[in-house]
Amino acid sequence: MGVEVMADVLNTVIYNTITVWDVLVVIVVVILAIIIAKIVTLNLKKILSDKVKKDVLEIIIKIVNYGIILIAFLAVLPQLNIDLSGLLVAGGIAGLVIGFASQSVVANLVSGLFLMIERPIRIGDQISIEGVSGFVEDIHIFSTIIRTYDGIYIRIPNEKVFTSNITNYVANVARRFEYLIGIRYADDADKAIEIIKKVIDAHPFALKNPSPTIFVDELGDSSVNIRVRIWAPSTVWYDVKMELLWKIKVELERNGIEIPFPQRVIWFGDKGGVKVESGKDIPA
Repeated sequence: MGVEVMADVLNTVIYNTITVWDVLVVIVVVILAIIIAKIVTLNLKKILSDKVKKDVLEIIIKIVNYGIILIAFLAVLPQLNIDLSGLLVAGGIAGLVIGFASQSVVANLVSGLFLMIERPIRIGDQISIEGVSGFVEDIHIFSTIIRTYDGIYIRIPNEKVFTSNITNYVANVARRFEYLIGIRYADDADKAIEIIKKVIDAHPFALKNPSPTIFVDELGDSSVNIRVRIWAPSTVWYDVKMELLWKIKVELERNGIEIPFPQRVIWFGDKGGVKVESGKDIPA
């Protein structure tokens, strides 16, 4: 089929009469297509310059530029008395073969374009995709690069990124974290709550709105458990979480409120037994 198409093209060029006017029309149309492609790509660059990464923008501009020129060239081929039917058939067959051979490549390309349009993730975001967690290092046209919290480089095909559940930890402005803090039964729970609230209010990155929530959540075996829920900016929430827990612990102890160790009371026998409490033998 390819040989027959090439023969048709050669026969057309050799035996058919092509006038100077035909050639001029083709040249003018191609030049106009180049000018139009330039105008379109310049405007496209202005519109997308602050929305799409530079290397991705260059790829899009090249596709649009060459696409416009190619369409114009194919449109004027009949002016040269060239029959496009053979070329279309050959191109269709070649396209099917290439399509089956590069199915995953095309899927990754299309998924990459959809990711750029929808933008569920951005460079620098902290995300989790199919068990892979870390920072988005780069978003290419075919794949997305993740740097894990351990500094490991991971490349994920865009098709998998686009069709997977994406957890974006910094997509929202604020993020909540919580503690479960146990105090002794002998300690004043209201006082402990007040101390915890003061520590949180003093931290510059603990948000006032949504406000923190502090309450007695349960009565445990060895402690009264206080639930603490705090909101912080998504970009610094982990640092705030680490800092506040230690500050709360120190401030509670400074005010005489301790976090108890697990305790068990064991009785041996009915009479004259020995009561064992907190590792000490006490006569019953």
